[in-house]
Amino acid sequence: MSKKLTIGMFGFGVVGQGLYDIIKTKNLNLEIKKFVIKNADKKRSLPAALFTTDANSILEDPEINTVVELIDDAEAAFEITSRALKSGKNVVSANKKMIATHLEELTDIQHEYGTSLLYEGAVCGSIPIIRNLEEYYDNELLHSVSGIFNGSSNYILSKIFNENQSYEAALKKAQELGFAETDPTLDVGGYDPKFKLAIVASHAYGLYINPDKILNLGIDKLNDADIRYAKEKNYKIKLVPLAKESAQGEVVLYVLPKFLTKDSILYNVENENNGVLVKAAFADEQFFFGKGAGGHPTGSAVLSDITALRYDYRYEYKKHLESSQVTYSTNYELKVYFRYENEDVLENIKFNTILERFYGEQSKYVIGFINLQEIINKRDLINQSGYFLAEIL
Repeated sequence: MSKKLTIGMFGFGVVGQGLYDIIKTKNLNLEIKKFVIKNADKKRSLPAALFTTDANSILEDPEINTVVELIDDAEAAFEITSRALKSGKNVVSANKKMIATHLEELTDIQHEYGTSLLYEGAVCGSIPIIRNLEEYYDNELLHSVSGIFNGSSNYILSKIFNENQSYEAALKKAQELGFAETDPTLDVGGYDPKFKLAIVASHAYGLYINPDKILNLGIDKLNDADIRYAKEKNYKIKLVPLAKESAQGEVVLYVLPKFLTKDSILYNVENENNGVLVKAAFADEQFFFGKGAGGHPTGSAVLSDITALRYDYRYEYKKHLESSQVTYSTNYELKVYFRYENEDVLENIKFNTILERFYGEQSKYVIGFINLQEIINKRDLINQSGYFLAEIL
């Protein structure tokens, strides 16, 4: 028999509303007692008595045994989550930046206080990748986990390659539809998929990696020359995070735009959809596809975590007990396309091998092999306006 959950929810935005819509359709053994929101004056679709701006009305209420955290502010979310866990309340969160940045500390708190933090909704919307890494791939040797983790950038790239829109027009449309923020840097700069990648790496390989140590280059420097090159070669560009065991116990992590051929299963993941590709020694190659954003898809993942708490589910973090077997490394060679403007910049970036050089009236680029650590070291040179780097598989 499942236990009753009495829920206090922080935030009632797109995901919070989506979650509530789903809960209304179910006969579940749970009750949402209180919502804490930031703006008390905003009109809500529920009775005003359910809403407050006082966090303590949830955190200090002994009847509330479950906290659902759905706010944007990562540091405020961490304060809420850590306080709730320490007070004996289980937590469900969808805040990928908060979890990626504080995961090791949050894991220690769970172990010390015997509480559970679940966060399936923080990674790839409706796709249940965390639970699968935690359970299905429990004893599997994982070669890599990669995919399309950000619906906003994928929507933009889909419009560029399928409808011949410019980057600027596609971004504007994504903003109008609510897929991208007014300041889209988190998505198009590759930060959002980097936070998700750090969480995935934790459950795939047992590593706690500060996201600041993971390379992320986005699609915000993409221009017509790069699009033209991709189309001439029958490529599509996708923003792809990768966690890969590259050698004996060495795991590399990075987020880069990639030129993909039709042979790649990610080639046809379009619009706001996400796809996660898992390559394993015994299960071979498996692919998860689904909506990566939106109130109802993400809300469904949050609800899955909530209902799991009725049966006292928690992540066991077993791979972290064996984490001494693997180490994080940035010593990894990639084949890349690099468009540049100034020859002096190119001379300050060390390529292991340059395979091709192109000089045109409108653009210049090189194709060659370069070490991941060199890209990290020269990130400011590579990621400035007028320059664009993408991996070629």
